[in-house]
Amino acid sequence: MGLTVEFRGRRSLFKPESVVQAVSNVDLTIEQGETLAVVGESGCGKSTLGRALLRSTPIAHGRVEFKGRDITRLSGRALRDARSQFQMIFQDPYASLNPKMSIYETLAEPLLVHGATDRASIRPQVLDMLSAAGLDPSFAERYPHEFSGGQRQRVAIARAAILRPDFIVCDEPLSALDVSLQLQILKLFTALKQQFSLTYLFISHDLARVFGFADRIAVMYLGKIVEIGTAADLYRAPAHPYTRALIAAAPSPNPHRDIPPAAATLRGDIPSPANPPKGCRFHTRCPQVMDVCKTREPTMSDLGNGQRAACHLLTQPPMAG
Repeated sequence: MGLTVEFRGRRSLFKPESVVQAVSNVDLTIEQGETLAVVGESGCGKSTLGRALLRSTPIAHGRVEFKGRDITRLSGRALRDARSQFQMIFQDPYASLNPKMSIYETLAEPLLVHGATDRASIRPQVLDMLSAAGLDPSFAERYPHEFSGGQRQRVAIARAAILRPDFIVCDEPLSALDVSLQLQILKLFTALKQQFSLTYLFISHDLARVFGFADRIAVMYLGKIVEIGTAADLYRAPAHPYTRALIAAAPSPNPHRDIPPAAATLRGDIPSPANPPKGCRFHTRCPQVMDVCKTREPTMSDLGNGQRAACHLLTQPPMAG
């Protein structure tokens, strides 16, 4: 609730200390058993948000509650014990796997770190998890360099799931894979979710890819959630101009699809989070910008069925001309 993550730049003789709010006052609830996708352009704070939820990044303000427990200030052993219930899958499966550890050692390590003492029981758990991830258990003694990119990502997913966590943050797990492998990995995520009753926060820059996979989608821009709702509602009736622009820019197999009204190719680059625009942070790129957008930050409007968006267009008509 009210989650804010700040990074401080180094102060020098001629330059004061700078403060960058990578995540700014975010309120987000993830229901047990759902897949919530967080989408937006690179640099909008998606990965920082995911890491903050897992307490891998320091939190400046706000709090994180997990299953009704405030974990914001946990540290030491208490935090380590809590982390057995939430895990993370990283973007680059090769960089996230230790090249000097076999796949068996990679999957066994989380069990050992979190208190497994019966080593005889570890091997069958590792082999079962490899099988669940779509890999031959005989691969257990191989090393990461012996696998393809898709296979390495399956290993990374198996490592995150082997502790049977309640919650997994998936940080751009498809971006390093080609399209055919992306579909296979999405099917694996769905199968593991059903098998182990998992809850996902799925981070992606590809809005089109998550429409058929996520239950709900949160659209993030420059550290803030600008719209959130079910995947069906956001696809059918996106309310925020940024959401509409992302949908319009996404590749579609249907060249005659209906483009949402007022959707336009995004102009310019995302502003620096070190110096975000006043008022609505999207106003410098918005095709429907009004004077009020430049001075006053919009608040979330309830659009029904759990869909909410932060845009002045929802609370007052656009100015003529």
